[in-house]
Amino acid sequence: MTFDINSFRLDGKIALVTGAVYGIGFALAESFAKVGATIVFNDRTQEGVTQGIKAYEEAGISAHGYVCDVTDEAGIQQMIKQVEAEVGIIDILVNNAGIIKRVPMLEMSAEDFRQVIDVDLNAPFIVAKAVIPGMIKKGGGKIINICSMMSELGRETVSAYAAAKGGLKMLTRNIASEYGQYNIQCNGIGPGYIATPQTAPLREKQADGSRHPFDQFIIAKTPAERWGTSEDLQGPAVFLASSASDFVNGHVLYVDGGILAYIGKQP
Repeated sequence: MTFDINSFRLDGKIALVTGAVYGIGFALAESFAKVGATIVFNDRTQEGVTQGIKAYEEAGISAHGYVCDVTDEAGIQQMIKQVEAEVGIIDILVNNAGIIKRVPMLEMSAEDFRQVIDVDLNAPFIVAKAVIPGMIKKGGGKIINICSMMSELGRETVSAYAAAKGGLKMLTRNIASEYGQYNIQCNGIGPGYIATPQTAPLREKQADGSRHPFDQFIIAKTPAERWGTSEDLQGPAVFLASSASDFVNGHVLYVDGGILAYIGKQP
């Protein structure tokens, strides 16, 4: 069988990207649309959905937005039924919605810990559970969980986030194990440090013209010697969403500029 470049196309596919009003989720949805997919996204509020629809329209994309909280199992089940009735059965799911609370472990309440676990781990389980029956009925599908380098590493103040993302890595492997027989591939993407509006304060020049201390830390730890961009995640996402990755299952693709492979420079 010869290689077909069109195997990266997503024509006729329906992709649900959770929390894709802006940032990484929007960038991934945009990349899917560019190769032919129909985009569906959600937000917890109507204001967020309206903002998302406007952003997609400005990018030349006709997207379908729904108001739903990814931690609400009954709400997600109802939303998926509505999407299937109005748009079609979902072929591609990206579990992108997530939160982080940077609090030292001894200062973090159990309530805050549970909230991070709920959004970053329970929600991907809830949404995947809702879309898998349709994928089985359709003869296959793609699930991409947005993991993190914190699936592999620990760092101060992110105990809940690291625990959730480590669990998400194993959920990814288990979905692959349990539903691979139905031609469903479940993989993860583990972004490194990505330059977004949320991380902009960490990259601002100091008054003396030097780099922010955290910016210096990231550059020193990254062989690529730069922060990643949302665009750096688009190619890997399209690959994992397309038929080009049909025999890739249970894998986490770290898009981190080489951080996980690097011990760092000798002082």
